[in-house]
Amino acid sequence: MIISSTADFREAARRCLPPFLFHYADGGAYAEQTLRRNVSDLADLALRQRVLKNVADISLSTNLLGQEMAMPVAIAPVGLAGMYARRGEVQAARAAENAGIAFTLSTVSVCPIEEVQNAVKKPIWFQLYVLKDRGFMRNVLERAWAVGITTLIFTVDMPVPGARYRDLHSGMSGSTGPVRRMLQAMLHPNWALDVGITGRPHDLGNISAYRGKPTKLKDYIAWLGTNFDPTITWRDLQWLRDFWKGKIVIKGILDPEDAREAVKFGANGIIVSNHGGRQLDGVLSSARALPRIVDTVKGELAIFADGGVRSGLDVVRMLALGAEAVLLGRAYVYALAHGGEAGVTKLLELIAKEIRVAMALTGITKISSIGPEILDQS
Repeated sequence: MIISSTADFREAARRCLPPFLFHYADGGAYAEQTLRRNVSDLADLALRQRVLKNVADISLSTNLLGQEMAMPVAIAPVGLAGMYARRGEVQAARAAENAGIAFTLSTVSVCPIEEVQNAVKKPIWFQLYVLKDRGFMRNVLERAWAVGITTLIFTVDMPVPGARYRDLHSGMSGSTGPVRRMLQAMLHPNWALDVGITGRPHDLGNISAYRGKPTKLKDYIAWLGTNFDPTITWRDLQWLRDFWKGKIVIKGILDPEDAREAVKFGANGIIVSNHGGRQLDGVLSSARALPRIVDTVKGELAIFADGGVRSGLDVVRMLALGAEAVLLGRAYVYALAHGGEAGVTKLLELIAKEIRVAMALTGITKISSIGPEILDQS
């Protein structure tokens, strides 16, 4: 099929993936209201078109956490990305590096830290959850540091897993899940060959390395449910700040008060995020939460955002609301499922082109000039 947008990548992914994997990436929590609002609230932001502004020389480059990036975009951490293409995290990391942006590896990736970092030249970012097993947290942080990773994305909006009804309907979870997943794989032979057979091992690589035995997909949901820590507080995180010598970005901030706490904690940055609408349904979209947080802590740490970003226009909208960069989650997974590394490369080229066009038609030539003045407030 012809691919010209993220919507096309999504449809291509729907066709090629077993349903349990497509809906795991595509779905949200409960009635998925926040999932939809993430997209619609961004799309509702009107840009001011300007003319005769001499936009012949446009630069997308920016500096994020002391690193020069080709554009204000990074790849978000997505669990099980290695199930969407053969050794999917490796393919996506290569595409991100070639595009000059950061790739973030999830704690619950298929490919372990060492495999992904060794596949690229520059340090990736690593994402970690708040977990009961502090031994695992220390182990995985030590391993990340040992291979040269210095930026940690710490996810704090998951003390308990959200209720994701689609997973039960699709076969991702539930007592009949294993049989349904097997049948779905048989009906998608291209995926079965590329990932099911040649993409092994199918386990949570970072967790398996710590446990000394495979942690299979069938163990994934149970592991999540028993290892997230609902007792954690900001005070409890001091050990992390003391233990990790690199940069820490707190992911999952939606409230200005929590943004202030992140500053007090000593975070280098925050990601304004509702976990892609996959946790508490009915909360604010990232686009609506972002301006108040920017007003509260701008200049005290780096402010990133994710949620609902499906195009270069959406990137520009988030920057206009005050974000310094955005992270792509679902958009890159759709592209990865459709075309592996080449698919993610094409998506990032498309995003860059759309950012450039949006900047030109709003009269902006550099990323640092994008602000609320390019939004139509009428």
